[in-house]
Amino acid sequence: MKIIRKGSAKWSGGLKDGKGLISTESGALTDYPYGFSSRFEGQKGSNPEELIGAAHAACFTMALSLALNEAGFTAESLETSAKISLEKLDTGFSVTASALTLTAKVPGIDDATFQKVAAGAKANCPISKLLKADISLDAKLS
Repeated sequence: MKIIRKGSAKWSGGLKDGKGLISTESGALTDYPYGFSSRFEGQKGSNPEELIGAAHAACFTMALSLALNEAGFTAESLETSAKISLEKLDTGFSVTASALTLTAKVPGIDDATFQKVAAGAKANCPISKLLKADISLDAKLS
């Protein structure tokens, strides 16, 4: 089975003065603005790194839900954030890390089992497999 999802981007102008629009096939984003200032200067608009972060957090959380179910547990809640590191290296800018932070409520699970299941989900989520960055996970039961 092969599933294909699409995202798109439009751009006009130079790097620093240009403006871009991003869209997703689902319509969750339609011509949403992004640009140099939103990527590097903290201005309003989106950027590729936050989109990767949202995708990684969502993918990991779904993978964890599945892994917990397979281990005989059902999460009451899973809340994940991902901090994506963009660094200027000698070879140019690179995404170098994705730091996942998870807070979970999972009735009946002990911490050792939880950590093992969470680590497996981190390693096996499709977006983790896609990224060639250092991916860390800070997982806490509450």
